[in-house]
Amino acid sequence: MKLVILTALGVGGATVLGGIIGFAFKSISRRFSDIVLAFAAGVMLAAAVLGLILPSVEYGGKLGLFYAISGIFTGAVCLNLIDRLVPHMHHLVGGDTEPHHGNANLNKVLLFVTAIAIHNLPEGIAAGVSFGSDNTSEALLIAGGIALQNIPEGMVIIAPMLAAGISPRRTFLCALVTGLIEVVGTLLGYFAVTLATAILPFALAFAGGTMLYVISDEMIPETHSHGDESGATYALLVGFCVMLISDVLLG
Repeated sequence: MKLVILTALGVGGATVLGGIIGFAFKSISRRFSDIVLAFAAGVMLAAAVLGLILPSVEYGGKLGLFYAISGIFTGAVCLNLIDRLVPHMHHLVGGDTEPHHGNANLNKVLLFVTAIAIHNLPEGIAAGVSFGSDNTSEALLIAGGIALQNIPEGMVIIAPMLAAGISPRRTFLCALVTGLIEVVGTLLGYFAVTLATAILPFALAFAGGTMLYVISDEMIPETHSHGDESGATYALLVGFCVMLISDVLLG
């Protein structure tokens, strides 16, 4: 349990660390942002496939493929519904924002925090669920991958929030809150599979599905929308290979 708590703090703290780095480099270029986000997408993709979805098939036995496929689509649909129903504002590089229904009645800071939370909560759950497999090295690898991609994600959200008129103090508090959300998600995922180990195969795939949804719906389109698609593609491949190498060496 102590290891899970430390891991939760590490995963959430990585977002805060990225935010601190973002304050140090407030004028991050679009190209650099696209590269680091694409690298983060590659890390997430490898973590989702190698650390969550494939183990789901393995732990599910004869029904492993069924658990994996149903879990992937359930996770993606749930995140899609949250994305549609919860009023929020996507944090785009350069300070641009994407309007959503209901935004006019909510504070800008809350909208930013809500948008980030929609994506950080399932990441935390993925880290927590992975500990239910009793494969500590695999769980730490997934958590490490999520933490690794949280650093650049934390970096690139600072500049748009400052550009939107949010004070540095409130911007840092938002980064802190999003980190805490990931801590909560990690603990929720861990306790869910601990209390009901029978749901582990489905839970692993569910977490993987939410991560795949974020990668495809948000991260890849964002990194390919500013004219540096080739660089972003190779950055994603590097991120994937970093996790692949780590999985082979530590597995």
